[in-house]
Amino acid sequence: MDDATINHKINELAREEHELFERQSHDTASDADRERLRHLQVVLDQCWDLLRQRRARREFGQNPDEARVRDEKTVEGYTG
Repeated sequence: MDDATINHKINELAREEHELFERQSHDTASDADRERLRHLQVVLDQCWDLLRQRRARREFGQNPDEARVRDEKTVEGYTG
């Protein structure tokens, strides 16, 4: 996946996330909506992480296509 594709996916997921936040703020979110929101937040974090990996690899003269999506535990465990 190239940077443009990742950015496009981030934008699509962020739009859906915003819609689900709106439902939650109006107390109209279902359990499925809340679960979908949690899933979206993880996938968004994974996309941002992948984009950062690609940029870092490029900056240091490495192949950005060797960056890989990391698992949920890794991207949700950042403390930095």
